[in-house]
Amino acid sequence: MSKSRNKLLRYSNTTVAAVFEKEAQLITQMQAGELDQCLLLWQSKAPTLVLPAGKKWPETALLTKSLMAHGWQLHSRKTGGAPVPQCEGIINLSHLYTWSPQIPYSITQAYENLCAVLQGFFRQFGLLSQAHATPFSYCDGDYNININGKKIVGTAQRVILKKGGGKIVLAQAFILIDVLLEEIIKPVNLCYALCDKQERVQASAHTSLVAHINEKPSVETLYQQLVLAFTQSKLYS
Repeated sequence: MSKSRNKLLRYSNTTVAAVFEKEAQLITQMQAGELDQCLLLWQSKAPTLVLPAGKKWPETALLTKSLMAHGWQLHSRKTGGAPVPQCEGIINLSHLYTWSPQIPYSITQAYENLCAVLQGFFRQFGLLSQAHATPFSYCDGDYNININGKKIVGTAQRVILKKGGGKIVLAQAFILIDVLLEEIIKPVNLCYALCDKQERVQASAHTSLVAHINEKPSVETLYQQLVLAFTQSKLYS
């Protein structure tokens, strides 16, 4: 991340809205060819449920009011997936990079590259992790990172076309560091209920980093270790 056309941004006390606005600015810069790569690391200071915009997850007044009554804000964004809780104790990364024009784009390979970095991050703590779906977890997917069968990281991916040709990949991950699992699933299940969904997520399907280590690192230390995991992977130039 030392090249002038690469950027590293770190926010430990921000809002979901501010981060997504910055993310949009970075995408515009990359589409214009001003940047080759950016790693955005962040943590939300305000409990916020991120809702995929669309008919499947309507942002109703009842949902907004109900979440506020439980101390949660609501933020919709144009993306797929399912509702995701954001709050202190959850570290996020957004990795924007240009896909090599010499290699055919592969959604599987892009996910596997991201998972390799995340697994390298956990190896720094002496922890072995696996990539697979996790039944009853929120925003479940085939590329969750799990420890002992419990989800500790969720991942997502989006592809954006670059001006003049080429693809920009936006790879995202949310890492459970130090949260009360029973509390972060409450807004998700409330959203499911108010959106007439039958399924529910379970706290027991998840785990957090502090459950597997003796001493909780600072946010800045965690950010440094994530950057190191990207560097050591040698998967991104």
